[in-house]
Parts: sequence; C-alpha cells; structure tokens
Amino acid sequence: MKDSILHKGKRKQLIEELRSKGVRNEQVLDAMMLVPRHVFFDIALENHAYEDKAFPIDAGQTISQPYTVAVQSSLLNVQKYDRILEIGTGSGYQAAVLCRMGAQVFSIERQKKLFFTTKNILQKLHIHTQLFLGDGFKGLPQFAPFDKILITAAAPFIPRTLLNQLKINGLLVVPYGEGNTQKMIRITKISETEFEQEEHGNFSFVPMLKGIQE
Repeated sequence: MKDSILHKGKRKQLIEELRSKGVRNEQVLDAMMLVPRHVFFDIALENHAYEDKAFPIDAGQTISQPYTVAVQSSLLNVQKYDRILEIGTGSGYQAAVLCRMGAQVFSIERQKKLFFTTKNILQKLHIHTQLFLGDGFKGLPQFAPFDKILITAAAPFIPRTLLNQLKINGLLVVPYGEGNTQKMIRITKISETEFEQEEHGNFSFVPMLKGIQE
C-alpha cells in the first residue's frame, strides 16, 4: 500500500496538531506516525485522512478522530507485550496503533462485512493482530486474562464479563454513557471485587451493540 512523502508530511502535521491539543505521550505519537491512516479510508475520502476528525466507514461505523485515538491509547498506559483486548475493531486504525506500540492485540468486531474488510487491510500492512467476529459484550474468555481492555464504542454499562477478563491491576478504558456524548472512563482493577474509576473528559462514539451483524 502506497505511503508517499506527501502522506508522511501530512501525518507529521497531524502529530504536531495533536501535540498542540495537549497529547504528551510520545510513545503514542510515535506509533501514530508509523500508521498510514489514509489506507483505512475509502479512496473518495483519502484527502481528508490527516484531518483531526472522525469519518464514516462501512456498516454505518466511523474511524475515530485521531485525538480520540491518542487519548484512549495514552490512558491505557501501554507497555511492550501487553495483552490488550479491543472491543470494536472498526476500521482497524486503533488496533494498528496499539500494535505499533508493541502490544499483543486481540480485537472483536460484530459487523461481518467490516470484519473482513479490516482484516484484509491489516494483513496488507503486515500488522499482526488477532481479529475475531463476535459479540464484544462477551469478550474473549478463552484468551483471558488481559493486561488492558479498550472499548471503542459507547457502552450503556460496564459488562461484568469484561471486568472478569481483566488482570488484577489491569486497566479498562471505555466511553461510558448513552446519548450524543459519553464520559471517557478509566477503571483500574484492584481486586476481584474492588475497582477504581477516573473520568477523562467528554467524547462522542457510536453505541456498543450486542450480537453479530451479518
């Protein structure tokens, strides 16, 4: 997939824009510099790939705003070789960033068409994630426990099934709430029954839904 000097120049400008908006995690910014965001776009929208905006993709979903990706990735406090469960593969852009940060990514997508499109893109980029077609509310108990869990859709509640799949001292990051805006929440698992919760601003996500969409 083509990643020209022009693409890289626009990507560098985007990274500087994210810095100006307060993103300070250089590990996250370095990873975002390595991921060609334009390859996750329909060709008709490719010229907009390095704007700090969300854009539509297949199945009525969106590719997240780069600032949102940077915030969620920073909140995860990613360490090399972390096992991260992502709920909502979507375009695959967020998964690609986490992989470039050195994480082992397990990602679930419920939209069948989107799942196969994204799988193909990530393979062409030689980004090695483990992708699953399934219901994100159920997680992947067969691969648990995870160091981190990232939910990339607006959750109406925090599924206990996912908290159960998180390691002690692990982190779960989720946009929580219904309606047009959600609170970005980071949950730390202190013990099997104790959790700490922090709020990190307002964001807007598509809703987290159950089941598989054919």
